[in-house]
Amino acid sequence: MRRVIVVSAAAAVIAATVALPAQAVRTTAEPATATQYVVLYKEGVAPAAAQTAIEAAGGSVVKVNAAVGVATVTTTNADFISAVKGSAAIEGVARDRVIGSVPKSTARTARTGGVAKDTKAVEREGRERGGVHRGRTVKAEPLSDLQWDMKQIHAAEAHKYEQGDPKVLVGVLDTGIDGSHPDIAPNFNKALSRNFTVDVPFDANGEPIDGPCEEEPDQSCNDPSDVDEDGHGTHVASSIASPINKLGIAGVAPKVTLVNLRAGQDSGYFFLQPSVDALTYAGDIGVDVVNMSYYIDPWLFNCVDNPADSAEDRLEQATIIKATQRALNYAHRHGVTLISAAGNGATDYTKVVTDASSPDFADVPGEAPRTRTIPPSCVSMPSEGQHVISVSSTGISKRKAYYSDYGDGYVDVASPGGDVYDTPDNTRDITKATLSAYPKSLAIANGEIDADGNPTVNYVVKDCSGATCAYYQYLQGTSMASPRAVGVAALIVSKYGHRDWGGGKTLAPDLVEQILKGTATRTACPNPPAYTYTRHLPNGTTATATHVCEGTTASNGFYGKGIVDALRAVGR
Repeated sequence: MRRVIVVSAAAAVIAATVALPAQAVRTTAEPATATQYVVLYKEGVAPAAAQTAIEAAGGSVVKVNAAVGVATVTTTNADFISAVKGSAAIEGVARDRVIGSVPKSTARTARTGGVAKDTKAVEREGRERGGVHRGRTVKAEPLSDLQWDMKQIHAAEAHKYEQGDPKVLVGVLDTGIDGSHPDIAPNFNKALSRNFTVDVPFDANGEPIDGPCEEEPDQSCNDPSDVDEDGHGTHVASSIASPINKLGIAGVAPKVTLVNLRAGQDSGYFFLQPSVDALTYAGDIGVDVVNMSYYIDPWLFNCVDNPADSAEDRLEQATIIKATQRALNYAHRHGVTLISAAGNGATDYTKVVTDASSPDFADVPGEAPRTRTIPPSCVSMPSEGQHVISVSSTGISKRKAYYSDYGDGYVDVASPGGDVYDTPDNTRDITKATLSAYPKSLAIANGEIDADGNPTVNYVVKDCSGATCAYYQYLQGTSMASPRAVGVAALIVSKYGHRDWGGGKTLAPDLVEQILKGTATRTACPNPPAYTYTRHLPNGTTATATHVCEGTTASNGFYGKGIVDALRAVGR
């Protein structure tokens, strides 16, 4: 799950012991540049009435999502929030991001093909030097012997009964999809794909986010709908639907159609308006299943009454909850099965937790994350939204991954997402992560392949079929677990769905969820239920953490209703 909602063990210790900057005070001084907001209309209000209220408060409407009543607004009025929130036509308002320029001399942050900030530790863990090269030694897809995850959910056996229907559309709300990747292109629909976001060069503190537009590969902050300059979305898409084509790997549903619904920045941030727009568009075009491996920034947890937050911050978080839920409801009503990664914070969402990561994006100068106590009443969106199937992550032994969030009543199902420490001696093994497609352009930019096109790092794998070569990378996270559950859901729609209004296939999301949960392999809590994870880290230290699994074999906090199973879902 992008960035991925958690830090490594070492970073977590630092976050817990180092005092963070105090909450920034939003001043009423005239801003130097325009500020962008997301404004939520009250339900049933005429758009014209809401727009009148916005303009009266000094705002200018940039665009409106009429399906759910959400508008992007710019203003130079420093008191815009106070001016607009009392209107009878407005439900809520949240800062989107600062608009304008900051010094371009700030260096662009170095990327390793992926997620932003310190939270990239989970998905990127285990990247030592030394290439991995594979030969064509199996009758199935050439790299299938590396796909322990497919074996865990019996995907290859399921393909004897159902490989997916091209009429089934799977939307990937992520950082983009490399539509030209040889192991994605056959199933990629560029015509339906959209990019709902624009890269953000810097935050309000002048810190690099996506970096200067002129340094983008396409020298633009408006990326095409078949591009992924992060790698996260491509990995997710490949896990769902890489075709069976004698190249690389196969996805869980290798014949369904992939649609890129880009809602995330190159750096891994996901803002409210793009998420809402992507969800409603998915409903409008007949998408059957969507994958959401992220949370909506800048708050990991949105609280409406947390005393640690200012009135303005509480209003912002309430707006995020309400606007996202409207979009989720819209997509669900229009036949979209909604599946989300549970998160990688290694915390029980049903208990009081401490969050020191939010707000993670500075939309006013001087703003920085602060430590907050989070009760269960606060929600992370979209994973805790209504109609959303939340997926925890398992390792190769089927244990819950050490980083995976959990909670009885929070997790719906479990799915393989990798755990590099799920080894007999608790030392790191990159092959215990999951392998999926990686854009060649990123491998080149990051120096991960040499002049001959061969990997120089052990987390990148190359496979060729004739003159066509493709690259794959190992990643772990609930971001990787969720798309494998999505793939099973896509197989379910393919097998049991019926013709829809557009000539495709459809199946009621509630029925898809029922089958997905009903065919999952029931998996009991550990015995004893307080399970201690031990990790021998490469720096010579050892990290331990104890997670308590609550519930029964039929439904518990580690596995929900069980580990998804493709064969049980469609092999009957």
